[in-house]
Amino acid sequence: MIILFDLDGTLIDSTDAIVDTFHYACDMHGFSRVKDKEVTSLIGYPLDIMFKGVGVSDDKIWDFVATYKDEYRKISTKKTTLLPHAKEAILSASKFATLGIVTTKTGRYSEILMHHFDLMQYFDVLIGREHVEYPKPHAQPILKAIEKLDTQGKEIWMIGDTKLDLICAKEAGVNSIGVLSGYGEKDTLKNFTDIIFNDTLQAVNYLKSRKK
Repeated sequence: MIILFDLDGTLIDSTDAIVDTFHYACDMHGFSRVKDKEVTSLIGYPLDIMFKGVGVSDDKIWDFVATYKDEYRKISTKKTTLLPHAKEAILSASKFATLGIVTTKTGRYSEILMHHFDLMQYFDVLIGREHVEYPKPHAQPILKAIEKLDTQGKEIWMIGDTKLDLICAKEAGVNSIGVLSGYGEKDTLKNFTDIIFNDTLQAVNYLKSRKK
């Protein structure tokens, strides 16, 4: 079995880091501060889409993204935590499946975070924003991940907290599980998968039961 995990809202809580850095970028470029809820509603999308979503003009977006990335690099490990039961889920899953991470977050920063939590060694592949041309919900991130793994005769599952993860899974032709630990609402997630759990550990326990 192969299990691919999203990061934000699935394994980690980086809400404070993302929101604070988003505001920092807006402030640095003299852009009117947006509400926290506007930012969190866009988490999961690429940064350029997030800034566009709050009204930043196309010609300024990549300046905002650059400022964001520079600041995020400085604060990410200080303002990010593992979600409850996430470590237990990873350790459990690693005993019966090959694991990967598929995220819209910058892969380099994602790897730093997972090393910070001493968990990177459990993952055989990590696909971040810079590794693909087309991010979620396009199929490319998952397809890129499974290209790097031995998939022969193995079920492939994607676990994520937003519709972007679930649509990506569907487009890539793999199974999906929604979790309610992050930014997606249950009513939205159930439009894209029949399997929804409260958190990633419950999802992993379900997949473990399928191995028996």
